[in-house]
Amino acid sequence: MKITVRLALRDWDYMTPLVLGDVASERLDVRVDRVNALPEDFANDPRYDASEISFSRYTTGRARGDASIFGVPNFLMRGFRHRCIITARTSRLTRLDELKGCRIGVTGWQDSGNTWTRAALAQAGVGIEDVRWYAGRLTEAHPVVDRLGPYARPGRIEAVPGERPMLDLLESGELDAVFTPFMPPGFFDRSSRFRHLLPDLHAAELAYFDAVGYVPGIHVLGIKAALVAEHPWLPQELSDLLDESQRVWLEKRRKYADTTPWIVEELGRVGRDLPPDWNASGLEANRVMIADFLAEIRRQGLADTVLTPDALFPAATTLVGEPA
Repeated sequence: MKITVRLALRDWDYMTPLVLGDVASERLDVRVDRVNALPEDFANDPRYDASEISFSRYTTGRARGDASIFGVPNFLMRGFRHRCIITARTSRLTRLDELKGCRIGVTGWQDSGNTWTRAALAQAGVGIEDVRWYAGRLTEAHPVVDRLGPYARPGRIEAVPGERPMLDLLESGELDAVFTPFMPPGFFDRSSRFRHLLPDLHAAELAYFDAVGYVPGIHVLGIKAALVAEHPWLPQELSDLLDESQRVWLEKRRKYADTTPWIVEELGRVGRDLPPDWNASGLEANRVMIADFLAEIRRQGLADTVLTPDALFPAATTLVGEPA
């Protein structure tokens, strides 16, 4: 009998083969719930057995000794973060090193993506102490929530005064740049009031890849530890399904490339500039990236942890016999 796995995922197009049943397992019945926002407290959410989760929140949770979620080193979201730095169309800024001494807004301090973006700034010689940081909502439509947690530092890392939308502050010049994982409505229009900080994203991100050897991981696959203890084969089976869905999707994407005028150029660029295993899952394929992320978690003061990649992503068999 198949085991049902209720899985929460962002609406990634590469999951379409899995959602439609083109990719399936003889052992698992995977029921995907495409969500706009990831579960706030997945470990205690009765709706799901597995979920896409924040790499940062999973890591800091494990650093606190929370083992309720079993992380699988399958990075459901990964990407370069240079593209996530935006500024006003009229700004003079065009380089990362020019952000030293500036005022930068972030949509969440602990977010995995922003952790990697600060790592890219550090590579360019701009540290946390070189910037005034403000956390807040990107637009009026975004909710007012705590985006700092325990990491607020008056005079260095603060909430946006009055919870004003950061795009308004960017346009008025009260902020010099903003880190955001998703571009605001109208950003790609010719008339947009905002732009990417860097004029040549491809060159900057390829140089970053050449320096570090990976595309940063943002979200990982999380499974409730009790389910893994009962079925230690399940994490690899589910991970393999996700990988196969992505493989089938890419094969179709390359064939049916006429969905936008230049996506064919993007597909060719990835094939030429990156190795074929740039998106491989598994601990060994991602060991260097995971180790670097743990180092950033420590360096940026997000957690005081001695975790290693092996401790962060242990073998499923280590849970056998654990109480459910």
